[in-house]
Amino acid sequence: MKIMVVGGGGREHAIIKKLKENQSVTEIYALPGNGGIAADAICVDIGSKEIEKIVEFAKANAVDFAVVAPDDPLVLGAVDALEAKGIPCFGPDKKAAIIEGSKSFSKHLMKKYNIPTADFEVFDNAESALKYLENCSFPIVIKADGLALGKGVIIASDRQQAQAAVNSMMRDKKFGDSGSTVVIEQFLTGPEVSVLAFTDGKTVKPMISSMDHKRAGNGDTGLNTGGMGTVAPNPFYTDEIAERCMREIFLPTINAMKAEGRPFKGCLYFGLMLTPDGPRVIEYNCRFGDPETQVVLPLLKSDLFEIMQACRNGALENTAVEFCNGSAACVVMASKGYPEKYETGFEIDMSGVKDAYVFVAGARISDGRLVTSGGRVLGVTAVSDTLEKAVQNAYEQVKKISFANAYYRDDIGARALSALKQ
Repeated sequence: MKIMVVGGGGREHAIIKKLKENQSVTEIYALPGNGGIAADAICVDIGSKEIEKIVEFAKANAVDFAVVAPDDPLVLGAVDALEAKGIPCFGPDKKAAIIEGSKSFSKHLMKKYNIPTADFEVFDNAESALKYLENCSFPIVIKADGLALGKGVIIASDRQQAQAAVNSMMRDKKFGDSGSTVVIEQFLTGPEVSVLAFTDGKTVKPMISSMDHKRAGNGDTGLNTGGMGTVAPNPFYTDEIAERCMREIFLPTINAMKAEGRPFKGCLYFGLMLTPDGPRVIEYNCRFGDPETQVVLPLLKSDLFEIMQACRNGALENTAVEFCNGSAACVVMASKGYPEKYETGFEIDMSGVKDAYVFVAGARISDGRLVTSGGRVLGVTAVSDTLEKAVQNAYEQVKKISFANAYYRDDIGARALSALKQ
């Protein structure tokens, strides 16, 4: 079987490593992949948004199955284009991917189908949004409606910050057209939980829960990033809460999408807040989270390729989705200055790493050497029987890796470990 994975980050590297475990998989192409992924797949210099070229490559190389991993190509309709040419895909079609592509769509969906979320208002012009802020209580959350690399969310602690966020998104076009419409919503409190779920449009099978660390600095300070590290499972996500989420959020969401004529097949990401009033949806993603995937997939016991085929073919109900009882921790090594300005082109030395997964997110090959090429460079993941050991092992391996201007948080997992001791 020839598989094509669209994307070129740490998430895609984790997916590729897991797909390789299936003995029927003979070749994996990564479009575009990266310098680290090249050790596990054949990298092809086609960007993840170049839909026509992706389809042409898949046909020319007799690809048997495609995995479209990033949000942009999903929202642009990559799955539709590939399926139209007879290439089976894992991932939602364009109509279903709107659940991430438009935050206003997803908020209205939740409101219509009574799926618990924060109170909100949607604005398509800056004047109305700024006028609304005059009577708001703070803190408050400002979200760009469209895709913004996971950075289009601002938590404003006062009116001045909120006004600046609206002006930045809507007038200064910080996120391009993605900020032409904004969602202003109630600020919720409580532990955050990420739950990825496999679905074939009818059945939902959640993966093991995880905890992301979005802020750039220790103690959850600094700017929002795509994610500085993760741990799994999330200790705040109890069996009781999981059952409630299935009943009140997961199944209602899948049923709502089906009722709207937008059946969702693939991986649906639920970003949750466990508030004093119960679990609430913060956001949906139409794909595997990054870096949540880097801790979730190493714990998956079942065959990922078989699950992906079942999601596409409507056979998930009778397909095993099992996880081991251990824990995993991922520490993201980034370029200093991320998520703003940073330098790249520095050689990466990870020759001393043992007993860990190193998922490469931002690196390329230059003169035969692996060098940095992005903000988030590596995701270093360790698996162990306890979360404490997993965190300890991940940091031990991080210290064996070197590149100039390397930066990482040194408190990944601290909150989860503190919760386990209570």
